[in-house]
Amino acid sequence: MIQLIELGKRFGNLVAVDGINLKVDSGEAFGFLGPNGAGKTTTIKMMAGLIKPTSGKVVIDGWDLAEHPNRAKKVVGFIPDRPFLYEKLTALEFLKFIAGLYNFSSNGVEGKIDYLFGLFGLTDWRNELIESFSHGMKQRLVMASAFVHQPKLIIVDEPMVGLDPKGAKLVKEVFRGFCAKGGTIFMSTHTLEIAEEVCDRIAIIQEGKIIAVGNMKELKERTGSDGKNLESVFFKLTGGEEVKRIVDALKV
Repeated sequence: MIQLIELGKRFGNLVAVDGINLKVDSGEAFGFLGPNGAGKTTTIKMMAGLIKPTSGKVVIDGWDLAEHPNRAKKVVGFIPDRPFLYEKLTALEFLKFIAGLYNFSSNGVEGKIDYLFGLFGLTDWRNELIESFSHGMKQRLVMASAFVHQPKLIIVDEPMVGLDPKGAKLVKEVFRGFCAKGGTIFMSTHTLEIAEEVCDRIAIIQEGKIIAVGNMKELKERTGSDGKNLESVFFKLTGGEEVKRIVDALKV
């Protein structure tokens, strides 16, 4: 479903992403982790077609994003870390607008939208202006909009920002259900517990380079962290064990 081939991005003299290679199969929930400034969001923006790579390429569902942007983007739903919405529209008007951008057939779109409102707990708010929504409700609406054109791939940056525990649980269930039906999730998150709970495989990026890829068992074996959680694996791989010891000491 996803191939990143020698993908790189420079901003002047700064190398934000340094020739990374990744392959993600259909049906996978794939986690993309790393410290602040590691290159996660830059990579995601290149995958979503928001910025152009300096080198390499992004291939989605067999389509080179640079050569066939419309074909590639047609199968992608993108959920940014901050909800950007037209707040003078109602929730229903917004989802109809998004469906129209993808030329989604008007035949049956109402049923799809009704389903998404129910799935994300927004049915009672469908005719309310978005400006009256809480941050968590806006985030759920953005997520609903990413599914409205029936994509094969969801690219998501920090999915749990602004969500309460109930909303976070709902989103995890939606993501797992999507992958169970053959969809693919590519998720960047700082919440390691979410990645450990939801993702089939995980890549860790640091200073623009992929330093590890694998499932939890493989990552634990690589770091000798058998029996420990993803947080321990992450700190060992990224050189943050001393920081972790300080944080743990402050908890006492």
